[in-house]
Amino acid sequence: MSPLTVPMIADVIELMDMGAPFITARTASDYWAYATLFSSTCPVAHVEGVLAGAVMAFRSQDDPSEVYVQDVMVHPDHQRQGITTALLGSVRAQAQEWGCRRIWLTSEPNNQAADATWRKLGWSNLSGDREVAGVQVISNFKGPGKDRAVYELLLN
Repeated sequence: MSPLTVPMIADVIELMDMGAPFITARTASDYWAYATLFSSTCPVAHVEGVLAGAVMAFRSQDDPSEVYVQDVMVHPDHQRQGITTALLGSVRAQAQEWGCRRIWLTSEPNNQAADATWRKLGWSNLSGDREVAGVQVISNFKGPGKDRAVYELLLN
């Protein structure tokens, strides 16, 4: 694991593009900001010199006891090798060092692979106003028509 750096941006964009339709790659300017301002919660993983996974997460400025995970992506050739666990473990360690009380994220309601991953890693699916395929969903969570499943990991 290492923090995201500016020279990695093109590779991160290429990796995030592989997450469609559930992940939308941000712009190079966005990743520049992440690498420059939030690198301690934006870990990347390399396998044999190739970018295998990345997490984009940020400590809340409005509630510094929380870290929000925006994107988690592992290259298809490297899935099921513990990379997601290691990347989120890095974010968790940083959050705990800061004394944060929780890490949270949102997911598309129909992203069943993500739901299985979050639950396997001990995250809780927060109550919603409806259920989709066994997943609690909050309608309009990210704006009109942007329903999301919300997950949290409480920290000690």
